[in-house]
Amino acid sequence: NRVRVIPGGIDVEHFASEFPRSEARELLGWDQNRPLLLTVRRLVRRTGVAELIEAMVAVRERHPEVLLLIAGTGPQEKRLAELVDALRLQDHVRLLGFLPDEHLPLAYRAADLSVVPTQSLEGFGLIAAESLAAGTPPIVTPVGGLPEVVRGVSAELVTDDISIEAIGERLGQVLAGEVAMPSPGECRQYAQEHFGWSEVARRVLGVYGEVL
Repeated sequence: NRVRVIPGGIDVEHFASEFPRSEARELLGWDQNRPLLLTVRRLVRRTGVAELIEAMVAVRERHPEVLLLIAGTGPQEKRLAELVDALRLQDHVRLLGFLPDEHLPLAYRAADLSVVPTQSLEGFGLIAAESLAAGTPPIVTPVGGLPEVVRGVSAELVTDDISIEAIGERLGQVLAGEVAMPSPGECRQYAQEHFGWSEVARRVLGVYGEVL
């Protein structure tokens, strides 16, 4: 009863791009007429990028126009490229490599959904909060602090488990409109109210006030 939990903070205004999705895609040179999924990850095993790529087999069957964009680098990069080829997903999965920080707000905004498919060892999950601040719903696995970041805006943003099947099923449901997603405005407002630095600072101050 003496524990106080304060979330991580982000610069909400930095990620709150006012560009329409179509304009963000145009600025990045991304496809205008396809459902776009974005994952921003270090390419290591625990972050679940391999599982997400495998889940795209089922997602593609339901949504032939879908495209997954993977931003990030890491030791698994070659293996993941080989996995894309082995699953014949070249038209549906694209590895972008390193994406500069200044491009992240546009990238989040350009996507229909972001995905955080972590398999283990996740802390707070800043990526999910950043995506919310940009107005894009993040689909996350139930690992570490990720559910705490998104459940307050919609419990449907959390997959049933970390499996390939669960990730693919939730993405397919969302793309088909079978699961309601929060609007861009709702995502931004939630991020501002819960993860903005002024709110985090207020809560930290409140803990010191209790101690005094």
